[in-house]
Formats: sequence, C-alpha cells, structure tokens
Amino acid sequence: MSPGRDFFTAPASSDEEQTSTPLHSNGVVPAAPLHENVPSLVYSNPRLDPKNYLEGPLSWNPATRLRQMLARPGIVIAPGICDGISARCALEAGFTCLYQSGAATTASRLGAPDLAIATLNDFVQSAQMVCSLDPTCPVIADADTGFGGPAMVARTVTQYARAGVAGMHIEDQVQTKRCGHLLGKQVVSREEFVTRIRAAVIARDSIPGGSDFVIIGRTDSAQVLGMEEAVTRLKLAADAGADVCFIEGVKSKELLESTVAALAPKPVLVNVISGGLTPSFTSKEAEEMGAKIIIFSLVSCVAAVHGIRAAMHSLKKTGTDFTSAQGMDPKAFFEIMGLNDVVKLDAQAGGSAFQLV
Repeated sequence: MSPGRDFFTAPASSDEEQTSTPLHSNGVVPAAPLHENVPSLVYSNPRLDPKNYLEGPLSWNPATRLRQMLARPGIVIAPGICDGISARCALEAGFTCLYQSGAATTASRLGAPDLAIATLNDFVQSAQMVCSLDPTCPVIADADTGFGGPAMVARTVTQYARAGVAGMHIEDQVQTKRCGHLLGKQVVSREEFVTRIRAAVIARDSIPGGSDFVIIGRTDSAQVLGMEEAVTRLKLAADAGADVCFIEGVKSKELLESTVAALAPKPVLVNVISGGLTPSFTSKEAEEMGAKIIIFSLVSCVAAVHGIRAAMHSLKKTGTDFTSAQGMDPKAFFEIMGLNDVVKLDAQAGGSAFQLV
C-alpha cells in the first residue's frame, strides 16, 4: 500500500522553521517518539480540519456526515445494534447514527462471548448488511485490536470503508482481548498502540479520492495502568492521527470531565453499559460533561435476550406464542423490516408481484 497524500510532521518551534521528516525506505514516516524530551511527530491533514465540516447540508456520504456531526453542536447518540432487526428498530426510532458493537456482533453471529472469538470477516459481513439498510446513516464499528499487526489493521480499515462504515475504533488490548467491562484485561505497550493507530490512519489516507473515514483511538488501560496512563495514551493516539478519543471504563463524572479537558479539542467518546464499569450516564448528562459521542453498546442485545427468553418460556409453558406476539401479525413485522419500500420499488419498476401482500 502506497502512502497517502496526508502525512505526519514535527511541529515547528516558535524560533525555527519546521523541517521535513525523514522517511523509512518504504516511504512511511517513522513512528512518533514516545519518550520525554524527544519531539513528537504530529499527524497533519488540513483537509480533515473540523472547520471544513461546519457549513452546508449534511452529506449523503456517511463518513462525511459523521465528521459534520462531530464538528457541529450536539452530542452524537449511537445505540448499539446487533443484527438487522435491531438496526431497523433503531432507525425507526429516529436515531441518526448507529454503533456496531463487537460484543453484540459476536453474540448475535456466533452465540459467543466477547473474548476475541469473532474474526474480521464476521465484523465486515455484519457491517455490509447494517450499512445497506440506510446508506446515509453513519455506522461506527468496533474493530477490536485490528485483528493483527499493522498490515491487518490497514486491511481492516479498507474493508470497513468498502462496507460503508463511517468510522471505527481500535484499542490497545492484547490480541486475546475481552469485553472492556470484564476484569483481567491486558494491554500492549504505548508504542504498539500508536503503531496500530498510525497503520489505520495511513490506510485511510491511502483510499483513492480522499476518504473521510473516522479513526477512533480506544484505550482500555485505565483499569490496568491507571487514568493518567490512559489519558497519555489517548494524547499519543491523537498525535498519531486519531480523530476521536475513546476511554473505556471511565468510572465517574469527575474522571470523564477531566479526561475531556485533558484531550481538548479532540472529541471524546464514552461507552455506557448498564451494570458495567461506567455509570449509566444519560446522553444529556454526557453532553454536559463534554463528551461528543455516547454509545450504548448492549442496548439491543440485552433487550433481545430478555424479550426472547420471556417468549420462549411463555411458549414452553402455554404452548402458544399468542401472548409474546403482542398483537403483531406477520405483515406488521415485515413493515418494520422495510416491506413498504420493497413494494413501492416493485411498483415503480413496473412489477406486479406485490400488488397484494
């Protein structure tokens, strides 16, 4: 993969001109130094400056639309979806951004826990379906650890972008990761985390035509190494080109507010899971604390478990699904799944297959 037109530069000092940064033999700018007293290399891309997304109508391109939403007032609320049904329900409810949760995707596609069991193919196939339901609605997707080294991180970005995903987050857990709200997490070094972010940014900037795909740096280090280290890692991720910073498992209002202040002006994402490490902030509360994106990772799949379990127990006990159906007949169900759009398209094309449904 050839490097894109966007690049990493060392910031100029106040009393000397900025000098060009030497490249490795493969044409990629070397990794940012992560030690004190050594100038860091800071990613620079004027094209992606948030000021460029403040004016004008919302774009039909979901990645561009997500950047517009990030640049403009108001918090971005993204409910976690786990399959086509949950995505349809979120869209029907009026949500303008969706979150493809790794935990929910693993559960719905594999019936497995969030323990690095799902593969890149599982995530991409799910994203292709979800993004096709409303191609203008931004979908933020979990990308776990990037599924491997820099080459796999880059491949993940390109495949997500081709699937129609607007942005993804990549974390600093080891490859055998687990849900961010479970205990016993392990994280890689700062250097390896920054390498993942840089690989994602280089891959995005190598997409022909200038992609607006959003890179979100996530750290799980707060529970392992402390909040100070977590904030440091996110600052390094921002310098490496992350568009948004995501601190997993922030445990209080005060810690979220201090994190937002420390990372400003970078937007901060907060993940709320009922019963998890982070308090159950409302979207309004999170906005007041300065968060720019709030995701509710398990809102759909936990609700699905409750609903489906109740329906199955009712069926087992009564021998009928009448009660659990709550009066919803097949046509009403299919209407939520887009029946009327299919009927309309068929009629507009001159078809007659669905004159009566």
